[in-house]
Amino acid sequence: MARPQAVIKTQFGDITVELFDDIAPRHVKNFLDLAKAGFYNGTTFHRVIPGFMIQGGCPNTKPGATGTPGTGGPGYNIDAEFNDTEHRRGVLSAARAADPNSAGCQFYVVVSDSLFLDKQYTAFGNVLSGMEAADQIVNQPRDARDMPNERVEMTVEAL
Repeated sequence: MARPQAVIKTQFGDITVELFDDIAPRHVKNFLDLAKAGFYNGTTFHRVIPGFMIQGGCPNTKPGATGTPGTGGPGYNIDAEFNDTEHRRGVLSAARAADPNSAGCQFYVVVSDSLFLDKQYTAFGNVLSGMEAADQIVNQPRDARDMPNERVEMTVEAL
């Protein structure tokens, strides 16, 4: 049976991901539920670090939001689902705070192998196509907090 997929649409192109519902079912369900509800629409990739990853999905990045970008969530947390997936280029993983069980809505796409993240962050998908868009996003001019100088908005659609 095929794994579920989603597409992250940006001005740099689409990033299509397959989701690991077999090894991270709660994270996949959460991501798909948020996508179907339009939660991600208008959020940005608010943290870009060349040679590492692009992070997005914070509601505080939506137009008119007043919270600090990178600190927002959906109002609940998802317990970690650490697995054997290596954080290699193209892996989709759940961002979190210091508490391993603090993931909510934010996610990142690894643009360079980052094996130091293995079994510390929940990998829940992999890019099928569109890494060239992620590469463009990660190389956008950014400020001292790694936030792109210009908004890189997204919409996320479950396929």
